[in-house]
Amino acid sequence: MYFKKLVGEHIYLSLVSIEDAEKYTRWLNNFETTDYIGQSTRIYTIEKENKFLENCSEKKNDVTLGIVKLDNNELIGNCRLKDIDVVNRVATLGIFIGEKEERSKGYGSEAIKLLLDYGFNYLNLHEINLDVYSFNKRAIRCYEKVGFKEYGRRRECIYLNGKYYDTISMDILKSEFKESYIKNKNI
Repeated sequence: MYFKKLVGEHIYLSLVSIEDAEKYTRWLNNFETTDYIGQSTRIYTIEKENKFLENCSEKKNDVTLGIVKLDNNELIGNCRLKDIDVVNRVATLGIFIGEKEERSKGYGSEAIKLLLDYGFNYLNLHEINLDVYSFNKRAIRCYEKVGFKEYGRRRECIYLNGKYYDTISMDILKSEFKESYIKNKNI
């Protein structure tokens, strides 16, 4: 069961459901997903995912939401604002589309826009940042498209499948985010 917390054009962001632990476990044990989010060295069990999903709503400094298609209510991925710092008004964004056939269709950029709208206009954040691996060209293009800018790079700090890669740090400021994307706003 999903709840339409943040509604966009083609997707909505919903509270995560413990009923999806098996789907998340499948995604998080697949290199096609985990290589891009830095989780390939970890082994996930359904029990671990159950605990993670149970605790999502209780974390004060994190907002974790499932990405669900509007047309068929299918869960296709996950996004979050984590390490929310209410004093400095900063958070870190994370996202993945777990369903391979749903990638490169614009769902990720729409989910990011919804999360940015929520972070800047409801949580009163000033800056939202992220890290992305240099080989993940699709994600870099997506982040740039929604307004993120590179502000730093750590060289050859990630070891994956026998090679070293850079980590690129990007951010966006509230003053750089001008659009409104949440369709179910009341005010």
